Amino acid sequence: MILVAFAAFGQGSSTSGPGPVANEWKFGVALWTFHTVNFPEALAKVDSAGITYIEPNTFQKAGPALNDSSMNQLSIGGIAKLRQLIDQRRLQAESVYIVGDKTVSSWQKQFQIAKQLGAKFVTAEPPLNLWDQIDSLAGLYRMKVAIHEHWKGVSHYWHPDSVLAALKNHPNFGACADLGHWPKSGINPVDALKKLQGHILGVHLKDIAAYNDPGLKDVPVGTGVLDFPAIFQELKRQHFRGPIYVERDAEDKPSNLPSVRQTKNYYYDQLKRLK
Repeated sequence: MILVAFAAFGQGSSTSGPGPVANEWKFGVALWTFHTVNFPEALAKVDSAGITYIEPNTFQKAGPALNDSSMNQLSIGGIAKLRQLIDQRRLQAESVYIVGDKTVSSWQKQFQIAKQLGAKFVTAEPPLNLWDQIDSLAGLYRMKVAIHEHWKGVSHYWHPDSVLAALKNHPNFGACADLGHWPKSGINPVDALKKLQGHILGVHLKDIAAYNDPGLKDVPVGTGVLDFPAIFQELKRQHFRGPIYVERDAEDKPSNLPSVRQTKNYYYDQLKRLK
C-alpha cells in the first residue's frame, strides 16, 4: 500500500508476456520523488514521463496559486483546485501518503484530503495508540490504510512482523511494501513480501546500493542490490493487484525525472520477462 477493477497495462496477456496478473499492476510515481518542487510542477514531470498513476503526499507545497501552503493546510476549496490539476492532466491518485499528529482530528482531515483527491487508500505510519481510531476512520471513509515502513531506528514498522501486529483486529489496515527501506534494516524484500502475502495494498519501487546501511539513499531501480526479477515474480505469485510507484529519496541533479523514465523502461522490460 485495495482494489477493484484494473485497467490492463501496456502489453496484453500472452504465453510469452507477463500474464494477466502483472498486466493489472498500475505503474505510477510517488510524488515524494519530486519533493523539491511544488505540486503543479510535480504533476507536470509525471505527465511528461507518460505515467498516469500518482501517490501525492499531504506535506508537498501546493504551488504559488495557493500561497505555497502545504497540502495539509488547505481548505476543502484548495484541495478541490488541486484535484482539478490532477484531472486536467488525466492523472489518477490511486492513494495519498498522509501524516497526522497525535490527534484523531488531524488524521480525519488527512483522510478527507485523500478522499477528495480520489484515492482508494492512504499510505501512512499510524501512531500505535491510535490504531483503533484510525482503523475506524478508514472504515468511515471506505478506504484502506497501507502501513508504510521506514528503517530500523526510525519507524516502528521497520520489520514485517510489526506491520502484521498492527493488522491484527484492524480490518482496514494493510501494508505498503517499500522495497528500498527494508534492506536498510537487513531485510530481504522478497522475504518481507512473503510474510505480508495477502495484505499488500501498494508498492514503493526503489533500489539501494547495499544492505544494512541506514545512511544510504536509494539508487535508480535496477542499479543496486535488489533482485527485481524475484520481487516481481513473488508479486505475481501472490496475485498482487495494486499500484507500483517508483519513488526516489535521493535528489538527482537537475531532477529525478530521468531516473523515473529509466525506471519505467526497466519495469516494463522486466514485466516482459516474467514467467
